[in-house]
Amino acid sequence: MSSEMIVNAHYQGLNPVQFGYEHCAPFHSYGPAVRTHWLLHYVVCGKGKFIKKGITYEVGQGDTFVISPYEETYYEADGDNPWYYIWIGFTGEVPVALDTAVLHIPALGRIFEGAKNCHHFTGGRSAFLSGKLWEIFSCILENRDATLDYVGQTVHCISLEYANGITISQIAKRLNINRSYLSALFKKQFGVSPQEYLTAFRIQKAEELMLEHGKSPTVAAISTGYSDVYQFSRMFKRCRGLSPRKYIAAYSKKPE
Repeated sequence: MSSEMIVNAHYQGLNPVQFGYEHCAPFHSYGPAVRTHWLLHYVVCGKGKFIKKGITYEVGQGDTFVISPYEETYYEADGDNPWYYIWIGFTGEVPVALDTAVLHIPALGRIFEGAKNCHHFTGGRSAFLSGKLWEIFSCILENRDATLDYVGQTVHCISLEYANGITISQIAKRLNINRSYLSALFKKQFGVSPQEYLTAFRIQKAEELMLEHGKSPTVAAISTGYSDVYQFSRMFKRCRGLSPRKYIAAYSKKPE
């Protein structure tokens, strides 16, 4: 572990109070604990888990997990692939609402790596890191402007691309958001995970194709994003209680 001593210069705005980086040992953990300041950890490589407000997030390369002042959190490195992260702690009014637990903005890595050059400074270290904080937030703002409504955009992506085999991981990556955090937001709004929503959406569309348009289970499967017809049949039976063919026999409209 490397940690730089930061003298609190009491700047107006963003005021750095700690900085460091560490290649963590397997299962290295911290907490449950609270901090009196903001703390951002950028994960350079490896992975681990972060617990905030009772929700566990799987955090990996390119993610930044956010610790708010006086908020109880816990984090732990993975046992097989422990993370290497860079952190910066600060006080002040942040220029963007950090209500997210985990940010997926890989572009932040360049700024965090550059902040390690603070060891070249003595009297100017706080000022140097204060500048890096503003770079960090400019990058966050640039990315968040286009992705404020994560849940709405996820629903939109599903409705447009369900037939192309789109995955929740692909959607999360496109929105620059951690998948675990997206799932938490989605479940809070809809009561189900985005994966459950995607599956239900595909099965509903497949049902319509088979019952209303007379399509076979094979055509319905391929048309709703399932490349494996057997997987489609298993999922359909799990959701509807019958295999696709038995469902067609039971519920297809009979000619009058």
